[in-house]
Amino acid sequence: MTYSIKESDAAVVLTPNAAVQCSVIWLHGLGADGYDFVPITEELQLPSKIGARFVFPHARQRPVTINNGFVMRAWYDIRGFGLTSAEDEAGVRESDALVRKLIEQEISAAVAARCIVLAGFSQGGAMALYSGLRYPERIAGIIALSTYLPLRDSLAKEASAANRDVPILMCHGTRDQVVPEITGRLSRDLLVGLGYEVEWRSYAMEHQVCAEEVAEIARWLKERLSGSST
Repeated sequence: MTYSIKESDAAVVLTPNAAVQCSVIWLHGLGADGYDFVPITEELQLPSKIGARFVFPHARQRPVTINNGFVMRAWYDIRGFGLTSAEDEAGVRESDALVRKLIEQEISAAVAARCIVLAGFSQGGAMALYSGLRYPERIAGIIALSTYLPLRDSLAKEASAANRDVPILMCHGTRDQVVPEITGRLSRDLLVGLGYEVEWRSYAMEHQVCAEEVAEIARWLKERLSGSST
């Protein structure tokens, strides 16, 4: 499938040269930007009948504590490593408002919420989980790569009833030293314990994305979005 590209300070948007049926909002990792995952659109090889528009937003610049306060693109501050570190709740909720705005822009462009997937890598994957599980309308699914569940203690109270059965794909590298695989597995277990259905895939890789994983993402997207073209 071929795409037309629109670039702005807010995002890189790839619109298929076919009727738009669905959207994938893909959030980058810490220190990257929306361009980071643009190449994956070709690697996924989604059929034109799905008509998927890809939105790759840029996080705003902010100081990041674990990087000695260096200013970089980040969805929220990271103050320390490990599950017991204090989280930047204000930053997460600020970025959640942006994600919701992106979803609503797609809905305004005649894409139903049920045809929108939230995806992300690392910090972007954390935001995909946070926003997707709390969004008030049913979405098509959540892809969370090499990541974890942020502000986990508030999920049970804030979870959206509409997305209690949302499909979730979580992938992680067994050699990941940035976000250790156990962190992802613990997040998966917490979600399963709350009643969510999570597909889990692990790969012999570090903090990255591999070809086998991309093929799995493509399969998952085709299964979740094929109905949007009918």
